[in-house]
Parts: sequence; structure tokens; C-alpha cells
Amino acid sequence: MIKSKKVEQLDNSSVKLTVSVKKDAIQKQYDELVAEYCTTVRMDGFRKGKVPPNVLLRKYGDAILSETMEKVIRTSLEQVLEKIDQKPIATSIPEVDTKKGLELGKDYTYSATYDVYPAIELPEYKGQSYEAIQVTVGAEDLDRELKALQEQNSIVVDKKDGTVLSGDIVNIDYAELDEKDEPIADAKREGFVFEVGGGYNLYKIDNELVGMKTGEEKIISKDYAEDFEFKELAGRSIRLKVKLNTVKEKQLPEIDDELAQDISDKYENLDDLKADIRKRLEEYATGKTREHSISQILEKIAEQAEIPLPKSMMDGELEDQWRRFVSRLGGDEKPVLRQLEQENRSKEQILDEWRAGAEKKLKLQLVVNEMVNREAIEVDEKEIEQRIQREADAQGITLEEAKATMERNNYLGYLEYDLKNEKLYDILLDSATRKKGKKVKFLDLVQGNY
Repeated sequence: MIKSKKVEQLDNSSVKLTVSVKKDAIQKQYDELVAEYCTTVRMDGFRKGKVPPNVLLRKYGDAILSETMEKVIRTSLEQVLEKIDQKPIATSIPEVDTKKGLELGKDYTYSATYDVYPAIELPEYKGQSYEAIQVTVGAEDLDRELKALQEQNSIVVDKKDGTVLSGDIVNIDYAELDEKDEPIADAKREGFVFEVGGGYNLYKIDNELVGMKTGEEKIISKDYAEDFEFKELAGRSIRLKVKLNTVKEKQLPEIDDELAQDISDKYENLDDLKADIRKRLEEYATGKTREHSISQILEKIAEQAEIPLPKSMMDGELEDQWRRFVSRLGGDEKPVLRQLEQENRSKEQILDEWRAGAEKKLKLQLVVNEMVNREAIEVDEKEIEQRIQREADAQGITLEEAKATMERNNYLGYLEYDLKNEKLYDILLDSATRKKGKKVKFLDLVQGNY
């Protein structure tokens, strides 16, 4: 069927594939279609399956020729792509140039343009340098964790004097008032519960509630800055009628051996709990420090690498980010687009803002994949099973249960990918020059302030 084929390299990992199909193959495809239509088409004056070819072609000739061209292109393109190395990547659908029509009795030549996996030129990736941040788990970190556990194990009881203080749990009714001090129907709520001082309320009235007593009603006047976090209140002055229904306070347990035993049977005393907390925090710090070191190395390699990113790959990454963005905002694209329009922005502007980050992310992924391939890194079934066992132990389930869950969620492929990457990171770190980096507090490490 194929008379000739030619692949031309274009910019940004795109190629132009030119295919020439033999005239005999075209005629064969055309004749088969004519024979098929003659047996299936219905025309007035003829029984089904008895329509003469010349009568059929007078009416449907152009359509049959057009369908022949479609089948010839589809079949020949599949045949060529099976045999050549320059195959389209998953994000790229070949764009076929069909400006030139097909003619019977002549060879047919067409071209298809698509993106291929980029040719990646890496620098010398072994022997890079990095700065290892220094993190120490201190007494303040243990205290913070213990206080969090104390908070988690607190009980909430009715407050005897019914007076609101910061940290109390309140139940209120509220309604925003109009110019005539009438409640606004869609700006009121009953039985709203929150912790005073936490700021988890639309109007941010924590301070105004302090000192109120159970059953008390109050009108709060409040002005909001132009840059207030909730746009519906930004730049406004409001009057809010509030009724305090109930006040509850937290009773915190003592941080002692009894608390440790209440948290878990594995702790005999408070020292056991502290030791376990320290171990967990130190393991976390070690992991984050490793991530930071690896990130430095990978960014250096990616900056020096030459990677002609395919347009379809970039477009696909940006669309994925857009879908995740819309999903976080409820999953419906229309209200998101309306909100952007109100802000004089567009989806295209958002994608342009994300482009640099998307390019960096893709380059890092491609660089890592290329190094894994060059190092011929593999993982075996035993290594995969050991990782699954770790996950199972962490979740308190059996190996079989963990494996079944991963298979059901198609996670095993990602697990293998991660294991290969971890082996690569070991190679990069072992070969790199380690320099002592700055000291970082554990809390800053957790918050990313380093």
C-alpha cells in the first residue's frame, strides 16, 4: 500500500510525515466501498442489493471518493506509524493536510504533522553540588506537638458563667441588617458554631463577641478594608445583629503519663510519648531535608539541559492544571469563567501566568525520566512488595488489602515509578558534593520558610 514515506524534523519536537500511497491500493479500497454500498444502499426502483454500480456512482460518487480518501489516510498512517521510530506522543493527535484531493488512477500523497518525544541533551548530571540544610528538633517542637495532642484530647463543657473569652466555643444566630435595620434574607444564619479567636467566620467578629453572655443580643457595626479576603464584604460597612445562644469551654487534660496512656496503649509513660514524637519529627525532618537537597540538584540539571518541549505537551499540562483549579472551586467551569470575567481576566491569561511553572515542571519530569533510562534503573517484585508492606503497616492493614487497594486505584505503576526515581536520587546524592547549608528551625521547615 505504501509507496514511500518521509519524516522531517520541525521545531519544538514536532515532525512532518509525508506518505505516498500506491494507486492500486487506492483503487482496491474504492472498489470495495462501491461493492459494499451496492449491496446495502436502498434506492427507488431497485431491490436492496441490486443497485447497479453506475447508478450508485451517479448519486454517491463524490461521497464514496471522500470516504475512500479517509480510509486510505487512516489505514496507511497506521501502517507507517507502526514501523517508524518517530511516533506521536500521547498528547498529540496527527494533523493531516487534506487540501489535495484524491484522484483514482493516481498515487496519493499527503502529510501529517504531530509531536514526538523530545530529544533531551543532558549535562553531566553526576557530581553536582548542593547545600544540605541543618534541622534540629528542639524542646519547643516537642512542646508544640504535646499541646496539639492535649487539644485533641480536650473535652468541651458548658461554661458556668456564660461569658465569652477567646478560645471558647460559641453558638450564635446572626443577621446582616439593611438601611432600615431589617434582616437581609440571604445574609442570616441560625445556630452557627465556631471557636472564638480562630477567625473561622465570614464577618470576623471574634473580638466583638468577647465579653458577651449567654442569651445576650448585640448589634455590631463593622467596616471592611478594600482588600478584605472575602470580596462580598470588601470595602463595605455593615451592621450585624448577633444573639449568643450558648458558650462552651475546653477542658484540657494534664500533659502527663495518664495522657500518654490515653493516647495509645504502647506508651507506658510521658517519656515514651515524647520519644515517639521526637522520632517522628526527626524522620520528617530527614525526609524534607533530602527532598530539598534533591530539588537543588535536579533544578541545576534541568537548567543546563536542552529540551525542546512539544507544544501539545505544554498545552496538555496547562489543561490538567486548569481542570484541577476548576475542581477545587466546585468542578463547574462556567461560574469560574464568569468570576474571571468580572475581574477582567480570562482563562487564557491564567494559563499564561502558569506557563513558566508548567514548563519547569515538565522539564524536571523529562530530565528525571531520561536519567532513569540512561542509568537503566529497574525495580523488582520484592522491592515493590516491601514498599507495599510499609504502606500496609502505616495504615494498619494486611499486605493483601493494601495491594488490592493499589491495584483497584491503578497505583502500582506510580509506585514503581517512585521507586525508580528514589534509586536515581540515591545515585545523584552519592555522587554529589555536599555542602553544609543554613540552620533551619523545624517549624520553618514544616511551613516551607527556608
